[in-house]
Formats: sequence, C-alpha cells, structure tokens
Amino acid sequence: MVINTNIHAQVAASNLQKSQELLGKSLARLSSGSKIVDPADDAAGLAVSNRMDAQINRLGAAKSNVLNALSFTQTQDGYLKKVAKALDRMSELAILAQDVTKTNADRALYQKEFEELGRFIENTATKDFNGVSLFTGSPLSVTIDAEGNTFNMNGTDLGVTAYDDAIASNVSTTTGAADALDKVKAAISQLAEDRAKIGANQTRLQATIDQLVLVKENMNAASSRIRDVDVAEESTEYARNNILVQSGTAMLAQANQLPQSVLRLLQ
Repeated sequence: MVINTNIHAQVAASNLQKSQELLGKSLARLSSGSKIVDPADDAAGLAVSNRMDAQINRLGAAKSNVLNALSFTQTQDGYLKKVAKALDRMSELAILAQDVTKTNADRALYQKEFEELGRFIENTATKDFNGVSLFTGSPLSVTIDAEGNTFNMNGTDLGVTAYDDAIASNVSTTTGAADALDKVKAAISQLAEDRAKIGANQTRLQATIDQLVLVKENMNAASSRIRDVDVAEESTEYARNNILVQSGTAMLAQANQLPQSVLRLLQ
C-alpha cells in the first residue's frame, strides 16, 4: 500500500474526464441539432456537407431565375392575348369595310378604329419586364441548374413583317380592305405561332422548376444525414454518459479514501 501515488484515483479521474467529455459533446449535439459540432467529429463528412450546402444554395438561386423567366413568359402571353383581340377586331373591320352598301365616309370611320388598334399593337411592342424588353425577338439564356447551364428561351418579336404589314394596311376602300384582310390574317397566323413558342417555353421552364425542387429536396436529405443529429440515438448516449459521470464522480470519491486505510497500519 502506498500514500504518495493513488493509482485507483488516477484511473477513476481519467475515466471521469472521458465521460465528462462525451457528456459535453452529447449536450452540444442535442442543443445545436448538429451531429458535427467540431470539424474533428467528422472532417470528411463536414467537407462533403459544406459542398452540398453550397450546391443547395445555388439550386435555390437557379430556381429563382427560372421562376422569374416563367413570369416573363406569362407577361408576354398576357400582352399577346390583347394583341390577338386587336387583330381579331381588325380582321372584322376589314370585312365590314368591304360591304358594298357602306359609303367611303363609313369606311373612314372603320379606318380610324383600324389605325388605333394598330397603334395599340405598336405600343405593346415597346413593353418591358423589369427593364428587359418583352418583344425584341432575341433569345434569352436562362440559368437552369447549380452548375450554370442555360436554356435559350425563344424570343418573340412584334416588329416582324407580318405585324408591320397588318398595321400599315388600310380599309378606307374596298380594295384596300381586301388586301388588309389578307395581311391581318397573316398577322394572326404569326401571332398563333408566337404564342405557341411561348407555351413551349413555359412547358420547359415548369419542367425545370419541378426538377430543381426535386433535386434540392434530395440534396437537403443527403446533407441532413451527414450533419443532423439523431435525437433519439443521441439522447440515449446522453443518458449513458450522464450515468457514467455520476458513477465516476462517486467512484473517484471512494478512490480518494483508499489511502486512509494506511492509518490502520500505523495505529
């Protein structure tokens, strides 16, 4: 038996320290909700999770871009619906102006309305969306994923020949009205084609949005499996370590009492 070196107390103290460290780590994990409190807990997992988090953020940004592009096309189509009504009325006026029972004075009134509708179409061609022209005809590159890949969205141009010819036509005479009808019908056909392109753009953009949502969900789930703590499992570890700390503290107290047994030999 020795007095200066209490091996049992040192072992108990060492075990107690380990238990306290594990208990502290369990507390930190439960309070933060994160499995990786320090980089040393899972260095590789932390690196992978950080890359995933950055990719998730980029996916969110890409989704925002695509949603804005979808709003852009919806705004385009909203204007084109009004243009379609204008062209329909212009074609109706072209038919009315060919009525042989109408006088030139009547046709002049038709012409006035025809011109105003043309100006409406010309004005629509100047509209923009957040400073970006809606009807230049130039394709727009939309970022569609976290890697920066793009989709070239078909442009729509209200300044093409079909529209210009319809706007410039005249229904003040029966001959001019017949010619105007052909040109307006050509503009209506062009409009149908343009709206079909916008519909195709919307279909592609909506599919991209659905894909981005799905990929982001999967990436979040993968990152969660690496970083997020399993509360049920960690609660069990916390209870275990808490008991070990309490029992270790009690055993250390007992170990510190062992050298006192030497006093019995000295009596």
